[in-house]
Amino acid sequence: MDHAAPTTASPADLELHRRELTAYCYRMLGSPFEAEDAVQDTMLRAWRSLDRFEGRSSLRAWLYRIATNVCLDRLGSNERRVRPMDLGPARPPDGPIGDILPEATWLEPIPDALVLEDGDPAEVAAARDSIRLAFVAALHHLPPRQRAVLILCEVLRWQAAEAAELLGSSVASVNSALQRARATLREVDPGEAPPADLSDADRELLRRYVDAFQRYDIEALTALIREDAIQSMPPYELWLSGRDHIFGWWFGPGIGCRGSRVLPAGTANGAPAFGQYKPAVGGGYDPWALQVIELRDGRIAGFTFFLAADRLFPLFGLPPRLSD
Repeated sequence: MDHAAPTTASPADLELHRRELTAYCYRMLGSPFEAEDAVQDTMLRAWRSLDRFEGRSSLRAWLYRIATNVCLDRLGSNERRVRPMDLGPARPPDGPIGDILPEATWLEPIPDALVLEDGDPAEVAAARDSIRLAFVAALHHLPPRQRAVLILCEVLRWQAAEAAELLGSSVASVNSALQRARATLREVDPGEAPPADLSDADRELLRRYVDAFQRYDIEALTALIREDAIQSMPPYELWLSGRDHIFGWWFGPGIGCRGSRVLPAGTANGAPAFGQYKPAVGGGYDPWALQVIELRDGRIAGFTFFLAADRLFPLFGLPPRLSD
């Protein structure tokens, strides 16, 4: 946490903190759209109160205090976003796919470019780890105030006294909340972070995956996907465990994906992302899913197919449709 306390500040000074505030609000809220709205609200409140900013704390700490209050107001007492894996056991590919739950139920992906800043490689890697889907989902097992404490102290490395001042709480309360939050995260187990950067071998793996998926080549796909891979498809409750079940879905109920086209979409939550377009009746390709791919030990370990293409494709700069 920075301690420089300017006695004057301008709207331009506020904007310097937008990206890190977006990352903070995303971790708290689990949606890039809600995070953007929360940051806009934060900036508006700060701008309206700028003439009353006295510099007794740093501008950054003041903005985080406002952003935290905005997020807590939006969250209520226990509201959280989840992944399908948080709702129940894996299902067979030929079983019911479950209900389509409201979009506010689901953790949504965010482009790395909106929340990660250039800097020391170790710090960038730590920031990337703290936005990956499994970690943010784990954060959402925490009540909102515990979530804020853990993000401030564990992710942003604030001292307990600093977090207590921001939250209007005591150091003892912050330390107690932090202890409970750490225990919950150990139970949830968000897993290990993937490598900080894609290797040449990883890029080649992804190139081969795109080629094989577009050809729907099961033999080639088998060589690329781990046997214990998992797949989920929000907003459906269904999630699949194991390569055989994934293929059972792709070549069964999901056969409509055969012939899809796939475009690179940068990175989402620290992982490679692709836009998938399904063949459309009458020609061309309609947007279907944002695929977020998890890699482990040289193979694909997980797929999240976010089916809210109308919301997510513009966010990731993907075209609304592909022609033949």
